Amino acid sequence: MKEERSGKAFTLMSRGRNLLKRIGHVLIGEINDKSHLVEIIRDVQSRNVISSETLSMIEGVLEVTDMQVREAMIPRSQMIVIESDANAEDILACIIESAHSRFPVIGDNRDDIEGIILAKDMLDFFAKEDYKTLDLKEYMRPAAFVPESKRLNVLLRDFRANRNHMALVVDEYGGVSGLVTIEDVLEEIVGEIEDEHDIEEDNNIVSHGEGVYTVQALTEIDEFNAFFKSDFRNDKFDTIGGIVMNAFGYMPQRGEEIELGNFLIKISRSDHRRIHSLRVIRVAVTASSS
Repeated sequence: MKEERSGKAFTLMSRGRNLLKRIGHVLIGEINDKSHLVEIIRDVQSRNVISSETLSMIEGVLEVTDMQVREAMIPRSQMIVIESDANAEDILACIIESAHSRFPVIGDNRDDIEGIILAKDMLDFFAKEDYKTLDLKEYMRPAAFVPESKRLNVLLRDFRANRNHMALVVDEYGGVSGLVTIEDVLEEIVGEIEDEHDIEEDNNIVSHGEGVYTVQALTEIDEFNAFFKSDFRNDKFDTIGGIVMNAFGYMPQRGEEIELGNFLIKISRSDHRRIHSLRVIRVAVTASSS
């Protein structure tokens, strides 16, 4: 569960922060500024006193204190939301497709946030199979709102204190500009947190049956072509992710899709730097008459 992974990541971050304090106490009076501290810690790591993972975590702790929510949030256009008048079938489909655990509920538009629903709160209802009785307001929880300028380290502390895992981000005019989760913040510190929907690094292509596949974006084009009997060229790009990003013409976000050759390709996971994984679906080819 995401809550368990977030808890583990928070524990790792806390250990890194404690180590940072201990180093600071030893070197008190010798450190001039934050960059000087980073140089000292990197020197410590180069002598194998701490691991490279610990170094990365400490650097993440230092960086996040200077970051604002706007730098880690999911943009408004990429928010997966549920409309307050949506029927039960559509809500269930959204939960299954996105694999998210929390969803903002909107009214007339994305600025009209009525609350948050948790997938786990809906399980009992869906088990009844009496979909016509759904009153979504019975399952809604209050939404938390934070400004774009809020510091990530302060937000993380608030998340832990208030037991929240999601907050809506608002701009200076009060409009919703995105959302941020505790996992988004922790990933800025400890790196990407893999979940149960991620595939192992050594399994670049995984079949889900009926022509649906999960493909690592770093899969080499030759491997992709050999598996799918396709003919994508590798003279400009080495990986299928490179071809997909070039086809979009920009860095696509999760949920965006595009047709390439005989495939419908949907972005499964990505961040502001690169694509991580793809959902690849074979598109039926209609034979043309001669």
